[in-house]
Amino acid sequence: MSSRAISRVCVLMGGPSVEREVSLVSGCEVVSALREEGFQVVELDAGPSLAADLIAANADVVFNALHGRWGEDGCVQGLLEWLQIPYTHSGVMASAMAMDKEQTKRLYQSVGLPIATSILASREDVQACHPMEAPYVVKPYNEGSSIGIYIVNAGDGPARLNAEMPEIVMVEKFVPGRELTTTVMGDKAISVTDIQTDGWYDYAAKYEEGGSRHVIPADIPAEIFDACLDYAERAHKVLGCRGVSRTDFRWDESKGLGGLILLETNTQPGLTPTSLAPEQAAACGMSFGKLVRWMVEDASCNR
Repeated sequence: MSSRAISRVCVLMGGPSVEREVSLVSGCEVVSALREEGFQVVELDAGPSLAADLIAANADVVFNALHGRWGEDGCVQGLLEWLQIPYTHSGVMASAMAMDKEQTKRLYQSVGLPIATSILASREDVQACHPMEAPYVVKPYNEGSSIGIYIVNAGDGPARLNAEMPEIVMVEKFVPGRELTTTVMGDKAISVTDIQTDGWYDYAAKYEEGGSRHVIPADIPAEIFDACLDYAERAHKVLGCRGVSRTDFRWDESKGLGGLILLETNTQPGLTPTSLAPEQAAACGMSFGKLVRWMVEDASCNR
């Protein structure tokens, strides 16, 4: 879409998912940046009357700053396709596939990308006995932002899951080592970040000030750095992503390249002050304003 055709942008944020608060922060950052870039901006908190609200907003483009279910799993993308309003980020199919961690892994495997062994299990079974040899991780298979992550170490009893965990969860072999991530813009990976924390890279580590330390570009062997770029581009492509995506890795240094595995691909990376994608863009010389402008100008239907 030509930038000359875009003057009014609706920033869609909030919504009903467990990641609502993060989405509101991302959305507010985007609103400020787009206004500084000269766009007329309408702020919209996604609710039950979303379809009518989108029509009333009368925007040239919707900037999708939603996170979690309904916002990045293909649901709102389908609504925007129906209304024929151009929007940012990935389309219906890519969003749905990337949100479902089991389907994501199948697509990774289809193009030879390395993953950790995992199974789907009922929450009752996971709490009754060990579904695989520890250490392993228990997590929802269709949520993000490290919501509901449980690490079960050797010698621990079965996981005790909170009531918000879904009936079916993913149980994944724990991969030790470093947390790496790579952002893709369009079809090009831009850099690799080494995420350093004192423990697991959980919700607090992601979003609280000082919760983690980010080294950009990651101080890792060139072979691993280049593999992260290549794997992230291949993941973006096989999932059918559009716009910006971010792929997360674990790297067991003791195994070299064989210790690098993909965890997941995020089709709606966070845009908060501590988020990784805008930080990588800045390290490559692109301001936050220019990043969100690029995303708006990349918007379309039929994504």
